[in-house]
Amino acid sequence: MPVPLVEVERSGVVESVHLGDIAVCDASGALIASVGDPDRVAFARSCMKPLQGAVSLASIEGRLSDREVAVMCSSHNGEPVHVRTVRSLLKRGGLDEDVLRNPAGRPIDPDAAGRVKEPARIYQDCSGNHAGMLVASAYAGWPLDSYRSRAHPHHRQLLPLIRRLSAADPVIGVDGCGIPVHGMPLRAHATMYARMSVAAEDHPALQRVLDAMHAEPYLVGGRDRDDTAVMDAAPDLVMKEGAEAIDCVLVRSEGMGVAVKIADGGYRAAGPATIETLNQLGLLPPGARRRLGPAWRPTLRGGDRPAATITPIFTLSREQT
Repeated sequence: MPVPLVEVERSGVVESVHLGDIAVCDASGALIASVGDPDRVAFARSCMKPLQGAVSLASIEGRLSDREVAVMCSSHNGEPVHVRTVRSLLKRGGLDEDVLRNPAGRPIDPDAAGRVKEPARIYQDCSGNHAGMLVASAYAGWPLDSYRSRAHPHHRQLLPLIRRLSAADPVIGVDGCGIPVHGMPLRAHATMYARMSVAAEDHPALQRVLDAMHAEPYLVGGRDRDDTAVMDAAPDLVMKEGAEAIDCVLVRSEGMGVAVKIADGGYRAAGPATIETLNQLGLLPPGARRRLGPAWRPTLRGGDRPAATITPIFTLSREQT
């Protein structure tokens, strides 16, 4: 059963509590630490994008910029730098944005959204990921119109990689953007992330993805995004957020993976819970706690002043070795 992970306190009253589960694993698949149920099944959602990006990159000829590689793994804010980079990526395959089949949307970033007249696919947060699949398909000679289909060669190449890294046989559904999504126990998500560093030694495209996400974290999310903030503050970490409040983190030097799922899908609780997990594991370098403060213990405003706080309240249970 999920357990309390994060609470919201307003004027001394606990107003809300978010429940969830956490799993921390090493590259052998061994559980290092947990909270709640590490076998709770959850869909990876956008936490799968580093592997999706690696499969795309392996079929694209020529060298992409770090920004272009990072945006292939992004759930971006739709800020101008994201939109420019997605368009640049599409041009690599001789494509324009009309080929995108992700849902139309407005930028997540309020400032960017205020400058947009109409929703468009290019602004939606998955456009970079879809652009990567399309450019890969253009280079590989795969069909473009069916790139979201489970039977498409891109997804057929991805599935064995997921199975190998996660040591699980995922449930396959349909993600919010229309592509296949993979569900498995949280410990499998953590194991998959833990194994990325080792797998990258024999998978140059995956190595390039991890390097690019770290080099250009702003392209992965953007302003006020938790994964961008964590990667900016901690050079050893590669983090990706997913819809319905799932976060996954790779600790590159340790070969360790972290998976956090908030039971009610409340996105505001996922970042604080993930950062607190990293803190309890001793993975935040000097200065990172201060830099991550606004994402770790966010403040909610009442009118024009602080009115409530979001605070992690759990303690990791360490496995006996």
